[in-house]
Amino acid sequence: MKIGIIGAGNIGATLARKLAACGHEIKLANSKGPESLQKLANEIGVKAVTREEAVSGVDAVILSIPFAKYPELGQAFSNVPEKTVVIDTSNYYPGRDGAIKDVDDGKPESIWVSEQLGRPVIKAWNALLAATLADKGQPAGSSTRIALPVAGSDPAALAIAQDLVEDTGFSAFVAGSLEDSWRQQPGTPAYCTELTLPALELALDAADKTRAAQNRDALIARFMAPGSQFSHEQIVALNRAMTA
Repeated sequence: MKIGIIGAGNIGATLARKLAACGHEIKLANSKGPESLQKLANEIGVKAVTREEAVSGVDAVILSIPFAKYPELGQAFSNVPEKTVVIDTSNYYPGRDGAIKDVDDGKPESIWVSEQLGRPVIKAWNALLAATLADKGQPAGSSTRIALPVAGSDPAALAIAQDLVEDTGFSAFVAGSLEDSWRQQPGTPAYCTELTLPALELALDAADKTRAAQNRDALIARFMAPGSQFSHEQIVALNRAMTA
């Protein structure tokens, strides 16, 4: 499959690496230009391109940029065919992104992203830590394989996103429509808690929209407290404990 990835941070670069290793043809872009990505691109076997080139002539586009930057991408999608699958991996953190009233008032994050792009998206790979994506993928059939929620309203696009999630070493679970994607946002039991498939389904069902933002902010306060240091395992455990 031909895939464009915009964003080459911890998530975007790891997705590029993993999907290229599965045989997909990857174009990788960021906000700084292809020259800044050439060393990485050569290392992992992808093509460094501009953002405009990343969305041209591909079957799917994966977006892995800071949440507040989405309005800047709207023009780039003006000529992208409707059949092109667009996958959003982002999360909203007001302390980093600035307050966005619609999202603060309860609009699901990926609905807001869809509005900025002028087209529907699929939400995937948002509910895991970068280290989880890089190091904890397992073969299909493993009893301890971590499951990831995938949400969207187009069945064909959902199926493609599911297959790509599986390619990266995780079980893909359809978590509902894009309207339901709040269930995998920060502060919910499914977010960064490294659950197997049965446990993920229960966690999505247990999500409480009225508590999610409060949980998110409480977790950030704990993680950012002066002098705080957390291992990967401690971060996962704290997410589980504070969102239960």
